[in-house]
Amino acid sequence: MVGAPGAGKGTQAERLGARLGLVHVASGDLFREVAAQDGPLARQVEQAMAQGRLVPDDVTVRLVLDRLARPDVRDTGAILDGFPRTGPQAEALDTALRKQGARVDQALYVGVREPELRRRLSGRWLCRAAGHPYHVVEHPPRVPGACDIDGSPLYQREDDRPETVQARLEQQLPPMYDVVDHYTERGILTAVDGEQSIDEVTAALVQVIAAVAPAR
Repeated sequence: MVGAPGAGKGTQAERLGARLGLVHVASGDLFREVAAQDGPLARQVEQAMAQGRLVPDDVTVRLVLDRLARPDVRDTGAILDGFPRTGPQAEALDTALRKQGARVDQALYVGVREPELRRRLSGRWLCRAAGHPYHVVEHPPRVPGACDIDGSPLYQREDDRPETVQARLEQQLPPMYDVVDHYTERGILTAVDGEQSIDEVTAALVQVIAAVAPAR
């Protein structure tokens, strides 16, 4: 699942995973799992997340490949959310899967224009316990300031504040477009309009998968 920060790829990956019986593997979840531990790797990941920077490619690739090696993924397959985020990550994933006789079957690109991304990101809040996302306009919590799922307090990351959103997009969009180009060149990328409603985006993605899957 490819998309810019704020495009809604996490929501769609979770929905598709449940619908298709695939394990939803989110790089953000892996980063939070590591950051909660102790040691140099945990501090490196935690610092990158706090500053809104991409976690280094070698660390990200290692964490994702370790996750893909677990039995649940081997049995069902997975939908990747937030990975790969750079061209080198995409190439490393292709190489690793090829050694296992596997491959990326489809790349789904949720496209959203930059002005809309800025609006979405500046209104986003997360719960402290597990990072469940909320938005002040599109997905507000039932109780202001508290997560609907676990009741933990909500907070806004430094890089989701309006004054820092543009810098974040300038840093993260170019490598994301490299990933789009990578899978376009492989002939497996399909784009959908991410500015539709959540249900409409899901329906479009399901339609794409149903149309493409039999041929691959």
